[in-house]
Parts: sequence; C-alpha cells; structure tokens
Amino acid sequence: MLWSIFSWSCQCPVGHDDHAGALTNLVWARLKGYIEEDFQDIDSITSLFREALALRPQGHPDHTISLFHLTSALAWHYRKERTIVYIHEFTQLYCKLLPLCPEGTYLPSIAAGANGVDYVIDECNKLPTDGSDEDIHLRRIVLELCPLCHQPRPGALNNLSTTLRSRFKQCGSIDDLDECIKFCREAVSLCSEGHFERDKYLNYLAASLRSRFSHQGRSHDLDEAICLYKEALRMCPVGHEGHHVRLSTLGGALHARFVEREDVDDINKAISLRREALTLSPPGHPHYDETLNNLAVALKNRYNKFKVSEDLNEAINLQGESLRLMRLDNPERHRHLCNLSMILSPRLRKTQKNEDIEETIRISQESLEVLLSLHPSRFSSHMQLQIVYLSRYRVQHKSADLSLAIENFRLASRHPTRGLPDRIEEPILWTREAKIYQHVSTLEAYQISLELSGDHMMTRSSIISRREAATAFCGAQSLPVDAASCAIRRDNLRQAVELAEQGRGQQWSLASRLRTPLEDLESTSPELARKLSEFSKSLSDAQASATLTDRVAADVAATQYRRLTERWGAAVAENLNLKGFSRFLLPPSYEELQAAACQGPVIILIASQYSRSAIVVPTSGEPHHVPFPSVTLTDLKNLKDRFARAIRNASIMGSKQPRNDLIVLLRAVWDEIMLPVVNVLQQSLKLKSHSRI
Repeated sequence: MLWSIFSWSCQCPVGHDDHAGALTNLVWARLKGYIEEDFQDIDSITSLFREALALRPQGHPDHTISLFHLTSALAWHYRKERTIVYIHEFTQLYCKLLPLCPEGTYLPSIAAGANGVDYVIDECNKLPTDGSDEDIHLRRIVLELCPLCHQPRPGALNNLSTTLRSRFKQCGSIDDLDECIKFCREAVSLCSEGHFERDKYLNYLAASLRSRFSHQGRSHDLDEAICLYKEALRMCPVGHEGHHVRLSTLGGALHARFVEREDVDDINKAISLRREALTLSPPGHPHYDETLNNLAVALKNRYNKFKVSEDLNEAINLQGESLRLMRLDNPERHRHLCNLSMILSPRLRKTQKNEDIEETIRISQESLEVLLSLHPSRFSSHMQLQIVYLSRYRVQHKSADLSLAIENFRLASRHPTRGLPDRIEEPILWTREAKIYQHVSTLEAYQISLELSGDHMMTRSSIISRREAATAFCGAQSLPVDAASCAIRRDNLRQAVELAEQGRGQQWSLASRLRTPLEDLESTSPELARKLSEFSKSLSDAQASATLTDRVAADVAATQYRRLTERWGAAVAENLNLKGFSRFLLPPSYEELQAAACQGPVIILIASQYSRSAIVVPTSGEPHHVPFPSVTLTDLKNLKDRFARAIRNASIMGSKQPRNDLIVLLRAVWDEIMLPVVNVLQQSLKLKSHSRI
C-alpha cells in the first residue's frame, strides 16, 4: 500500500494541485508504519508534515487536518526523544488547532481525545517547573487548553503558579508573585471541601502569601497563610503521606509571625511542630535535611529572644548535619549555608575565636558566590558578611574589616530584588554601627534609610497603612531628626536642613507628592503634565479600595495600585530629563528651601537623642546653628505633656482667670529655646527688631 501511495505522490510533483494531498497521504502512511514499529525516520516524517502544512495555509479547506497531522507527528517525536522543544511546539499548535475544530464534525473527537489535548496537558504537567520564561510561556498555553469546566484546570493553574513563584525567587519581581497568588486562589476555589488535592492547593496558596509577606511586610498575608496552613493540616491527619510537610509549613509560618510580633506561644508551637515533622522524616527521608534546617532556624530565633544556650547549641548541630547531608549541587544549598552562618553569629560574639570567625566568613562567602548578581538571596549573604566582618573587626581591630562590613551594609541596602522591609532594616542598623565606630558613612546610611522608607510608604494605598509602614521599624520614626543631627555633627548644616525637610515631606507622604502643582510643567510639556495629572487622579481614586475586606478583591486592588505607582514613577523619571525639571518631585535642595526665607529667616527646630538645636536659614548665605546644651530630650517630652495639660485646663477656665501654668511654660520655652535663637538673629544676622521670621 505504501508503494502505491508513493507512486501516486510521484505523479503529483511540486506545483501540482494534488501535491499537498499526495504528500500528506504518503507521510501519514509512513507515520502509521512508525507507530507500528516499522523502521521509519520520524525526523523526516515531521519535516514532510511541515511541508504539507505550508502548502495548506490558514483559510485552505484542509489546513485543519494538516495541522492535526503535524501535531500527531510531534507527539510521537516527543514520545521517542523526550525533547522538550517538541512538546512546546506540540502545545502551541494545539492552541491553534482546537478553535478550528467545529462541533458536529469528527475533528473535536480526535483532537480532544487521549492522544490529543489530554495527552498534551498530561505530558506538560509531568515536566519539572524551573521558573524560566520558556517554562512560564508553556504553562500559560496549557492553561489556555483547560477551560473552566475542564478537570485538569486546577493542576494547570497550580503548575503555572509554581513556575511563577520560582521566577520570583530567582528575580524578585512582585508581579510574578501577585499573579501566582491569583492563580493559586482560583485553583483552591475549583476544589471544594473533600477534593483529594485541596490540601495541596491550600498549601501552595499559603506558601505564596507567606513569600509576599516576606517581600512586602503586609501582616494580613501572614495571618491568612497561617489559617490556610491550619486547614491543610486538618485535611492531612496522622498517617497521611503529607502530614509531616503540613506540620513543617505551619511551623514555618508561626515562626515568621514570632519574628514579627514576638509572641512566645508562636515560637514554642513552631518548634513543637517542626520536632514532630522531624520524627516523621527520619534519616534517609527525602525531606530530612530540609526538616533539620527548619528546626535549626526556629531554635536559633528562640535563642535570640531568651538566650538559652541549649537552643543555640542544638541549632548549630542540626544545621551542620543538614549541610553535611546536602549534595553540593543542590540549588537550595546557598540558603542552608547562609542559615548556618546566621546560627553561628551569636557564638562569635561570645567566644570571639579567630577560627570560628574565619569559618563563618568562608561559609558566608560560599553562599554568596553561587548566586547570580540579582538573586534576592544575595541580600541575606551580604547581611551575614557584615555581621562576621564586624565580629572580626572587634577582635583584630583592622580597618579593612570595618570597611568590608560597611560595604556589605551598602550592598544589602541597595539590593534591588529584595523586599523593602528587609532592606530598610539594614541601613538603620548600619547607622548604629557606624556611629559606634565613628565611621564616615553614617550620613550615607541615614540618607539611604530615608530614601527606602519613602519608597516603602509609596507602596501603601491608605493613610493608615502608610502610618503602619512608617512605624514598623525600630528607630524609623526618629530617622529625619537623627539624620539632621548627624549632619550637624559633621558641620554640614545645608544637608541637615535638606534631611529635616525630606523627613517632614514624608509625613505628608502620598498626599503631598501626588498633588504637586503642574502649571510649570504644562508650559514645557503639556502631554507629560496631562499624564501625571491622570495618574495622580487614578492613585487618589485607588485609595478608596484600600480597606476592602474580600481578599481576592483586595489583592486585585493592591496590584492595580502598585502598578499605577510604577507608571507614576516612570512618568516622573521621564520628566527629570526636561530642562529645568531635573529635581522635579525630588527632596528640595538647600537653595530651593532658602526661597522660603525670602521675607525673613526660617527657623528649623531639631530634637533627637543626639542633639537639641535649631538651624536658622537666612534670606541669603549659609545657615546658622543654635545649640541648646541645657535641654534634654526628656525635658522636651515633659514640656510637651505639660503644655497639653495646661491647654486642656485653660479651655475650661473662666475668661478672667489667669493662665499661670501656660505663662510659666511659655517663659521656659522663651529662656531655653527662643532667646538663644533671637540672639543669633540679632548678633550674627544683624536682624532688626520686630523683623519677620
């Protein structure tokens, strides 16, 4: 039969009206022979089907059947060689094929059968996820092949969300994580109570929410993750094959909440759950090394709180055993190395032994070397390196170690793919260490802290959430005045004025930044001014969605808001290139601030734990510093409280009753604060009496 088909095809050369049909019949016969294990060349079969399809472009009456023939050849090609490129092409072609198969014809039955689209979905779902762009593209195509009523859709959603989360771990793009959570929510919604895989999808959604909490610091994500983990654990009782995993993941979420809120019940429960998981994952179990690592980290954090040496010693032993069992090519090895370095750090502070310090430096450097430059976990390695270099500096007092510690502070703070909450904590810690060792980078650390704090508040869409973001970090509230005090100590009064004003501007946060007058910009670039005005209105409108209680709707609103802020930022950056607008919406320079003193000097009061003083900004020239050496921060706090009480009392007093308390307080303010300022105005600036300030 094959010979007769071949003879017929020879009678229909290229250009003949029946060439495509003859070619198709020949190649289909050869494919049948290949399927029946007759010796055939599958490469040439596939190539000839491509040729036949090229002769029957879209619109040709036989285009659909030629498309189907090529997908069949690619499927068998993949069965033979298991080469991913064939399953990719096979899947893409099926997305084109299915819409061309109208109901009522024989095509839907063969295209949607066990050797058709079901085979495509099944084989794609068997492929490991790697977070690559190609993998994500493939998973999106598979999802297109799974309509809402299709049984494999939850699995397709889960695989797409998994590979998006993998890319997030590698690149740190919050867009990937937001989309991952959206798909996880849909997968859970498609699996009602009692569905055999509901616990798995609950666990994936919880893990993704916990990742977003780590990246953005939104506590409701962590609380929701804990609730989901608990539900997943209830669905996997003792004896269930997934019980140990559910114990460990719930323990991890409770551990994360302890780090945030320091509730001792959370850390004790987390350690209890992880110990139980370890008993269910004995040596030889595929998750044994990871379970050791999880328990070690929890014990170390309990040690940080309660300083029980048994917790630290056990953590060191468990983490060391975890690394010993882990293969050198394990992609998670960097994380275990970094955790070991973190667990060893408290011992360095106690023993200060050179061999311990050198070992910890080696481990931290090894964890850094295996990571790509933009990998989010490089932040943790830089963080650990600054700790161990500072430890070595305290022992050996070599300035090079202090410089290395400061450089790792800088690299961690500036790491672009790490979440802002983690990055903000680093420069705040940097300011403390730099002050202790009187390093010249103190002011730089303050500047980075203020910049990152402003960026973090920009991501919050309501006044309440911005206030929460501003107060979430120890020492964050006093950053502006502490930064200004630092600049004063370095005799840089201009920068002190700029930093104080930058901090004051952040108090207004989005409200002031998004309502900036655009009149000047409209005369230079009306299109850009219109764009900024529209973004400003959209952002203002989006704030109304900030209090949504429905988690799905709140996620959508938060993602929309964040993308609007990104577009706003891009429009502002575009504006900076215009002549005369190089500092548009940036913190004002001293020269710009001095314009406010055109009708009289401006007095800026600065009160921090480091200094209490005033800066006088004159109409022209350099600012003047007025210290208040006898005034303490406690004095000012007491004065504020006494003023509040005196004002409340005065409000209920008769109009003829003397306000003696207020008079005493005002006299104290005059003697300690106002009089030194007035002396500078009169003696240094030669300001005339009754002048405006």
